[in-house]
Amino acid sequence: MRKHLLTSLLALLLPLTGIAQTFTHGRSSSYTWPKDELIVKKLDKWQDLKFGMLIHYGLYSELGIVESWSICAEEADWIPRDSTIAYDEYKRNYWKTIDRFKPEKLNPEAWAQYGKKAGMKYVVFTTKHHDGFNMFDTKYSDFSITKGAFKNHPRRNVAKEVFNAFRNEGYMIGAYFSKPDWHSQYYWWDRYATPNRNVNYKIDKNPWRWEQFKKFTYNQIEELMNGDYGAMDILWLDGGWVAPPRQDIDMRKIAAMARSYQPGLLVVDRTVAGEFENYQTPEQGIPHEQVNNPWESCITLGIDWGWTPHQKYKSSANIIHKLTEIVAKGGSLLLGIDPKPDGTLADVVMERLTEIGEWTSKNGKAIYETRTTPVYNDGNTWFTQSKDGKIRYAITCLEEGKPLPEKIIWKGNEPKKGSSIKYIPTGKSVKWQKTANGIEITLPKNLPANQPAVAFEFKP
Repeated sequence: MRKHLLTSLLALLLPLTGIAQTFTHGRSSSYTWPKDELIVKKLDKWQDLKFGMLIHYGLYSELGIVESWSICAEEADWIPRDSTIAYDEYKRNYWKTIDRFKPEKLNPEAWAQYGKKAGMKYVVFTTKHHDGFNMFDTKYSDFSITKGAFKNHPRRNVAKEVFNAFRNEGYMIGAYFSKPDWHSQYYWWDRYATPNRNVNYKIDKNPWRWEQFKKFTYNQIEELMNGDYGAMDILWLDGGWVAPPRQDIDMRKIAAMARSYQPGLLVVDRTVAGEFENYQTPEQGIPHEQVNNPWESCITLGIDWGWTPHQKYKSSANIIHKLTEIVAKGGSLLLGIDPKPDGTLADVVMERLTEIGEWTSKNGKAIYETRTTPVYNDGNTWFTQSKDGKIRYAITCLEEGKPLPEKIIWKGNEPKKGSSIKYIPTGKSVKWQKTANGIEITLPKNLPANQPAVAFEFKP
């Protein structure tokens, strides 16, 4: 029996890594523009920011596994689980992780500072993922960071610590909240098995139980929005399968309540088309074409959203290229960052954020507070423009590991006759000419050899 228990516990610690998450969400089927002037104003401000940080942090970080998905009974390549352990036992052991998750070196100030260094302007923090583990102090559940092994620590209310740290650095603040709650008896009822991500009982036959879940969800969101956690800009709701007609939680009532505390709040009921999806959120990918309504791509810096012990991270050039393409297509990049179990960032994450910042700090004029252009791309060159349309920007993404070219050529956006083209980092004019192949620019001499992209400005 002791051997069997040890085997079970060890299985929880298996590094479920190196497996890319293949299930991703695309854009919802349609978009509804908001009518409330405060929301429109907040949305325009958000569209200026372009680059944000999405932080997944919870019990799955302690275990080094793919978020909370391993306790879902669905079978998929990206949800690995030890097949020698019964599902119910695995799930019980997962719940027990609350008794050892103690981020003693919790340092959200460093998260915020490195994000700011990278050029990030807004943050979305996971207050609760699908497993139902609350990273904030809630009176509606005992399954919380403030009631487990970390309960006596002065920084036990992790969500509040994170929001304060990022707010102090000038970020727009967003709260990720999972609509499904796999720990709640009002969603996954122990009376029945849990065959998939959905509610595991028939709502029409158990209306009281579903009403309790609706109240539970409403009450928890109210805790986050009522001012105890400061000014909120974004309520980022995940779990799009919890939606009408089958799993209706009355989003109209929730949104009205949240905005009564936080006027102009952006509500992002992701993948659920309609008035409560103020911007769309394609996941782990970029739309093929320019999109003319507000949207963001949420993409991981590593492979997994949460920390895993053998995480493989994208290069800084890769992220800069993604940011450039996304902005040219009208979106924002929400980059997934994964704090370690102890509450610190991995060295490689800090290195990547620093490298990204070395580029955005010099070329940000072509990224931030820009809008799309009708012709937004030619090969590896992407175009944006100032909000008033008076300045056009061209960003050419360069191939990693290759020497800098002497010349850059693009088609589709020409400078005004007699005007100049300036290299953005220095503000100095560059030599250029119009040829049969397009606009040909001679790059300045002595540029650093490791440039991920070069950016220019001109009057169209």
